[in-house]
Order: sequence, then C-alpha cells, then structure tokens
Amino acid sequence: MNRKLHLLRALLLLLMLGSSAVTTAVVAQRVNQDSLYIRQNFTKQEYQVPMRDGKKLYTIVYAPKDQSKKYPIMLNRTPYSVGPYGDAYKTSMAPSPTMLRDGYIFVYQDVRGTYMSEGDFVNMTPHLPNKKGKKDIDESTDTYDTIDWLVKNLKNSNGRVGQWGISYPGFYTAAGLMSNHPALKAASPQAPIADWFWDDFHHNGAFFLPHAFNFLASFGLPRPEPTSKRNPSFSHGTPDGYDFFLRMGSLKNANKYLNNKVAFWNEMAAHPNYDKFWQDRNLLPHLKNLKGTAVMTVGGWFDAEDLYGPLKIYQTIEKNNPKLQNMLVMGPWVHGGWARGDGSSLGAVHFGQENSPWYQQNIEAKFFAHYLKGDGKSEVKLPEAVMFETGANQWREFDVWPPKNTQDKTLFFHANGKMSFEAPKQGEAEISEFISDPAKPVPFTEATAIGMTREYMSDDQRFASRRPDVLSFQTDALTEDITLAGEILAQLKVATTGSDADWVVKLIDVYPDDAPANPHMPGKAMGGYQQMVRSELMRGRFRNSFEKPEPFTPNQVTNVDVALMDVLHTFKKGHRIMVQVQSTWFPLVDRNPQKFVDNIFEANEEDFIKATHQVYHSPAQATGLKVKTLQLAQ
Repeated sequence: MNRKLHLLRALLLLLMLGSSAVTTAVVAQRVNQDSLYIRQNFTKQEYQVPMRDGKKLYTIVYAPKDQSKKYPIMLNRTPYSVGPYGDAYKTSMAPSPTMLRDGYIFVYQDVRGTYMSEGDFVNMTPHLPNKKGKKDIDESTDTYDTIDWLVKNLKNSNGRVGQWGISYPGFYTAAGLMSNHPALKAASPQAPIADWFWDDFHHNGAFFLPHAFNFLASFGLPRPEPTSKRNPSFSHGTPDGYDFFLRMGSLKNANKYLNNKVAFWNEMAAHPNYDKFWQDRNLLPHLKNLKGTAVMTVGGWFDAEDLYGPLKIYQTIEKNNPKLQNMLVMGPWVHGGWARGDGSSLGAVHFGQENSPWYQQNIEAKFFAHYLKGDGKSEVKLPEAVMFETGANQWREFDVWPPKNTQDKTLFFHANGKMSFEAPKQGEAEISEFISDPAKPVPFTEATAIGMTREYMSDDQRFASRRPDVLSFQTDALTEDITLAGEILAQLKVATTGSDADWVVKLIDVYPDDAPANPHMPGKAMGGYQQMVRSELMRGRFRNSFEKPEPFTPNQVTNVDVALMDVLHTFKKGHRIMVQVQSTWFPLVDRNPQKFVDNIFEANEEDFIKATHQVYHSPAQATGLKVKTLQLAQ
C-alpha cells in the first residue's frame, strides 16, 4: 500500500509540473516503468553521514545490484526530503530516465537541519571563505564531508562523483563547487538560486508576494527535531489569489495568517533593503578558485522562479575561473521543465519539438558520462553554450554567451504608442501617462490562480494592453526577422506625482492577425496573440542603490533603468515588437504604496495612494530599450 501511495504522489507531481502535451497515460507508463526498474536493479541503504562538527546528515544510497563493476556516484542534496524513508523505494529518481539506466550509484541527502538530518537549517547558507576550525561549517564543508565519506565507504564506486539538483538543490550544487573535493568531477546546478534579492522572492528589490508567502507558509515552519513528515500546506480558503492577497492588505497583515510562526518571513520583513543579511546569502562572489570540477549550468527561458541564478552563475564562473570547463544550457522550459514533461509547449505557445528528451539524451547524459566514466581528458563534444532560440524554435550553439556577433540597437518609444529604431524627433507629443491605483492593481494573468503561474511568462498580454493603466508601444509589422540575443536594458525617463513607484517593463511578440491556429491546441486562435517574451521590474526606490533607497521628487523627470534578463528570441517577419510599461503587477508583486515609506513591509493602509505616472519620449528625454540583435554569418 505504501509503494502505491508513493507511486500516486509521483504521478500527481509529474502531472502538475509536466508539459501539457504529455498525456496522463504516457506519464503513468513512465512512472510505472521507472518504479519497476528501480526495484529490480537497485539496492537501497540508509546512512547517517558524519560532518566535521559532529552532526550527522541522513543519506540514502541506491546502488546497482550488479556488483561486477564499479560505478560513479551521482549526489543530490535537498531540503525537500529524500523520502520515502525505510523500506519503500523511490518511484522515480536520477536526472532523467536515460541516466537512471546508464549505470550510476544515486545518493540523496537531507541537508543540515531538514527532515531526518541533524543540525539547524539556515536558508541560503552564507558561505564562510575563511574557516578557522571544525565549527566553521557551510554547504561547501558539508558537501566535502559527504563526498569524502561516500568515496571511502561505497565499495563499488569508481571514486568519481557528480552532483546535480534543481532549484534549491541547484543552489546546493553550486555551493558544493566550493568544496573543491578532488573526487567531484562534474556538477550541474539546474535552475539554481544565486541571490534571493533577484531570484525567487525578489526582483530588483520588488517582493514576489504569492511565491514567497505560499512557499514559506509551509516550508518555513519550524522543525524542532528530525522527522520524516512534511509540514502541513497552507489553506487560502479560495482559489483566487488576486482576491486573497488584496483582502490581506498591507504586508504587515501577513502574520494574521502566518501566526508569527515563519521566522524567515519576519527576517525578510526586517531587511527590506540589500543589506548584510542578503549580501551574506549571495553565492556569486564566492564562485572563484574552483578546481577540477566541470560545470554545466541549466536553466529555462520561461522559469518564473530562478532565471537570474543560472545566467549569473554561469557568467560568474566563466569570469572568475577561465580555465574551468564551464558550459550553459538554456531551453524553452519552465522551472525544472527539462526533467519534468517533454518541453514541447507552454500554455498556447508551442516550441516545435519535444525538447526535454533531446537535452536529456544528447547533452546531460553525455556530459556526466564523459567526466564520470571516461578519462575526463579527451575533448568532450559539447559547445560552450547550447541555447534554444524561441520564435524560430531551434537549438543554437555558441562559443561564448552572450554571443559576440551582435549589434547594439535601441528601440525608442514614440507618441501614440509607436516604437521604432529611430530616435524621437521634434514636434512629437513628448509624454504618455497613466494613473496607477494600488486599490485596483493590474493583474499579472487572466487565469484564476492562488499563486504564481508558470504560464505567465509566455501568456497573451492583450488583457493588459486594454487597460488604461498600462502603456503599450509597438513597431510596425516587421519586414524581416529580428533576433535579439543577450541582456536587454530599458532606459526609462519618467516622472510621478507620488514619491515611490514600481516600473514594470514587458517585451512582447505580437503575432499577425492572420497567424494560423496552434495545430497542437485545436481551436486555439493565435491571430493577434501578444506573447510575453521577457519581463522585469524595478522598485523605483532602488533605482540608484539597493542598499540605500531614496524617494522620487514628485513631478521631476528621473532616470530609471530596468535590466531584463537575457533572451534568444526571433521576432518573425510580419510580427510586431511591443513593450508595455505599468506600475502594478498583482499579486505577482506586492503593491508599492506610491508614497515613500522606510519599509514597505510596515506600510499602513493610508500610505497607499493613487499617482499619475509619466513616461517621456522626447528628443531630450528619450525612453527606449537597448537590445543586441544577432548578426548571422552570410
């Protein structure tokens, strides 16, 4: 009965996270096949692995039953439970079904202070660069001690270790690089968290409310002693997140629901700025002096949770460790989509093929096999960057990312919602404006959802463009394909009648009115579809410094730069490029009062005010997007 329960749970998880193109029957068949294979081919053993400070971390080993040869170890360290515990077996494991059958020892570990492991849990454990004794522990030391124990105690290992993990386990994989253990030959941080002021809960200081609240309301509850039981989930009492969070009101009311039981929520509320609390949790400055571990960072272009992490971790390792084998893979995936579902579509947008199996078989499996099974010295035939080009729906390979063969251009805003690569001229209307009301915020999706939807990053934006509190600027129909590659910088010239404001910028691919229906979704018309390609926002108070916020001077023209994360997207001939600007994005992002207060977590209801926001597009005060267009060899 226990095995059936775990099988059902795994099936439900795959159904929730997998691509919509995967049918229930196919998913069920895969889970059944994997579950049967695991029981027939692996032996499960559980250990308490000692750390240097005396604490023991609960570790489960699935070793091949065939003892006639030695195998590499694949390590996954997680705060989300290594269960099932005891006699029950996992129903799915490994990075993919391909690697499950490729001959590895799979090791799963509850990180310090979670589930069955001893010690105290610390979110985004700060790295200690200067350790003076056995009590100075962090994720690099726990990783080192774990690997050291494994290679010395698992008799049928070949002495080589690979580490991988998605999301929080991706952070542990990236942090594990700093262990520099000689047996750690390959690591793949996947959708890793790099810095929680830009990943997950914050974007440029703006607070991603439902993602943080819904996650921490369960995950953030205390664990006084080791346990195999999960925390209870939070009940909102409604499926309507817009209504729930609007009724909550100011963030200071959150503890009416959390009952002051979530310590990390209170810590976030006490640290609204990028102070030492957050800086200590920034992994990036420590990714240097890495030795002997090949790295493959993986991310999804439509990852609503951790897009910053994979791009910045790759770039930082590349800069600080030029001799290290370091590669990047970015596909048309949601959070963890390369391991869950087939990666063929997201919402109404189809990507032309099943991209996840292709990646699993041709990139991931080959990467680990080369460094863990081969001699590790011969050249692996994997490029520096393997990137999926959305819009054109094709994979590209690059020697460096961002690519060098690009041309810098600026898309300028003009009067009457126009946009072009030509700068504004004298005689045009110089200002577009809108009224932003925190009591009636712009929704981030048309869907009724209690949390952050994965589809919002490619959703049709027509519902937003029809609102009076959203400005839309678009080009004429394109006469040729335009491919954008790399980071985008929105350079806004704005003014507000208030003293604070958020500035949301959305890059959108507008389909022609006669675009054919999606053949993979019968009846889904795509004519005029406004597909979001990339979006980001800047909490205006942080426009000059994330450490020292400052108010706006009402009615004064002010520069606000909004960095949008990288893209590789082709706007096809006949399509239009659109940019939307707005100041609320609810409940995805908490509401800015629009009156400057020291700490928005402590804002009172009367602090939330209407404000008129202006975007300038004159020759002297030009607003635009700095982009890089890919120049293809003739």
